[in-house]
Amino acid sequence: MATVAAANPAAPSSLAPSVRWVLFGILCLAGISNAMDRQIIALLKSEMSAELGWTDETYGRLAAYFQFAAAAAFLVTGWLVDKLGVKWGNVVGVAAWSIAAAAHGWATAGWHFVACRIGLGATEAMGTPLTIKTVAAVFPPDQRSLAIGLQTLIAAVGLVSMPFLIPWFASLMGWRGAFIIAGAAGIVIVGLWLLATRGIRFDDGAEDARIDFADDEQPYGPILTERRTWAIAIAKALSDATWWLFLYWLPDFYRRQYGLSGTGLAGAMAVAYFGSGGGAFFWGWLSTRLLERGWSVDLVRKRVMLVSALIVTPVPLVLGIDNLVLVALVMAIVLAGHQGFSLSLFSVITDVVPRAKVGRVTSFGAFAGNLGGAAIAWIAGVVLTAGLGYLPLFLFAAVSYLLAYACIRLLLPEIRRAERAEAGAALPTH
Repeated sequence: MATVAAANPAAPSSLAPSVRWVLFGILCLAGISNAMDRQIIALLKSEMSAELGWTDETYGRLAAYFQFAAAAAFLVTGWLVDKLGVKWGNVVGVAAWSIAAAAHGWATAGWHFVACRIGLGATEAMGTPLTIKTVAAVFPPDQRSLAIGLQTLIAAVGLVSMPFLIPWFASLMGWRGAFIIAGAAGIVIVGLWLLATRGIRFDDGAEDARIDFADDEQPYGPILTERRTWAIAIAKALSDATWWLFLYWLPDFYRRQYGLSGTGLAGAMAVAYFGSGGGAFFWGWLSTRLLERGWSVDLVRKRVMLVSALIVTPVPLVLGIDNLVLVALVMAIVLAGHQGFSLSLFSVITDVVPRAKVGRVTSFGAFAGNLGGAAIAWIAGVVLTAGLGYLPLFLFAAVSYLLAYACIRLLLPEIRRAERAEAGAALPTH
């Protein structure tokens, strides 16, 4: 692999396809690790609650602590990822969240769990900017939507196995053992990444970012004055609130509505995750195909966002359906809609943001998204404890993506590729 990279920084076009896909494969493993760590507590909620005396409100508060910590950390992690670059950013990020996940296995007191959730949220906040920055550094522009979609699909396939594997690990080693195994898996991924990137220097804007930070003591200052940053941040806050609602509370919804547990719950969650991953791959593939056929970036991103937003709107109807199979399929389609919207939003970042600022803009958007997630996690706990059920929460979910789409339309009337603008190339006008 070192011979492929030569002495010069590796631009997307200079990496051999085999090297590109090896790096991509390890990135996908890191994504599975990132998602697995936060799913353990959702899937083992009943076991942990029985042992530790948690209520729904307690669980909601822990979820909110995680989200608040992630939101706060995103104000730093984007800067850190831009400064470290792709190679060392992945090492630091994956190692940090793996250690934080394993620490849950030794938590006993209530404040221990609060500290662990805050630590995990803060460290996992490196995952999103790392993924987007790595894709931008490794893949040519027209292939990035497909890469993001494929990465999400593979992560979702990994998540499909989690409702089966995590309870199995817990049955063998207890819920503490499940956290420790998750942390150990992340350390293995770090080793694979270090082996795969030997001799490779990435053209990821890290050098430009270091100059930028030296000249400006407030590294987020340059992006906060830009309309594109706020378009992404507001859209993320609205759309991610619904995503986190489903991620934390969908297992509980199935338990309440249908009395599911064990393999029954695992099967229903697997269908949801499969729909999420399949949707991500489909929308990524479709976006790439449309771009290859000459559609403008602006048209592709906004059309996919609109259709994805409309797909989510029927979600309150599941409350009136008695057929579990039909509900599971509807939820899978709804999560596929989320992934289409999310993928397009992340692709917009790689489209409109200069490479040296990708980490910061991604992190600021994720900061806003996690604030939305923290708010909905806390609100959900309060709403359910008050006996109001899932209707108010699902009604919000139905309109959140349409509101986010309206924000993008208002603040980004035309999506243009920053790389073409920097090169002086002609920009699309429709």
